[in-house]
Parts: sequence; structure tokens; C-alpha cells
Amino acid sequence: MDQRELSEAVRILLKEPDSLIPAIAQDHLSGKVLMLAWMNQESLAITLQTKKATYWSRSRNELWVKGSTSGHFQLIKELWLDCDGDALVLSVEQIGSACHTGKDSCFHQNLLELSQ
Repeated sequence: MDQRELSEAVRILLKEPDSLIPAIAQDHLSGKVLMLAWMNQESLAITLQTKKATYWSRSRNELWVKGSTSGHFQLIKELWLDCDGDALVLSVEQIGSACHTGKDSCFHQNLLELSQ
């Protein structure tokens, strides 16, 4: 099987295999949500093969290995598919910061606090 192709066992679990799938990355030790990105079949297949988070960039319309330019890789510890087959949770060892702002998580703006 090509590194860029999903196994049939995984493919049949996906609700819409040809659609983008939201992928939530969380720290494998703390459970903290680090970021939300998107995967397609190819990026999911590469992630499963390499154990490095590989996403689909909607803005650049291309595959994106998290950390390929920054060195802030996400090493996959576990990868979960939800019961509907349309969302993923990646339990990762985050090397460096997860957010392009340099913060450890992309979720650093508490709207409840800001709205008071």
C-alpha cells in the first residue's frame, strides 16, 4: 500500500472519505487542546504511516506536516475517530509550541472573560 493511501479498514470507518475531516490535537499527557486543523484521506494516511501530524492546509491548498518549517512537530501517540466517522482527535507529543503565535495552544483567548 502506498504511504498516501488509507487502508480499506480505515477508509470504511470514515463517514465521507473524500471530505475534509476536523482534527483536534491535544497533549497526550495533560489532555490540553492544542489546535484544530483539517485532514483529508492523504494527510491521514501519511500521519498513520509516519506518526507525525500531517494536515491539509485549506488556505494554501496543500499538505502540511506540522513542524516542517518551525521544528514544532506533533508526534502521534494515539489517533481516535469519533462514533460518526467525521472527526478526529490526535493525542500528541508536542515539540515546541503548537500555535503559530508561539503560545502552547491555539486556544488562548477566553471569550467568557473578554465579554465581562
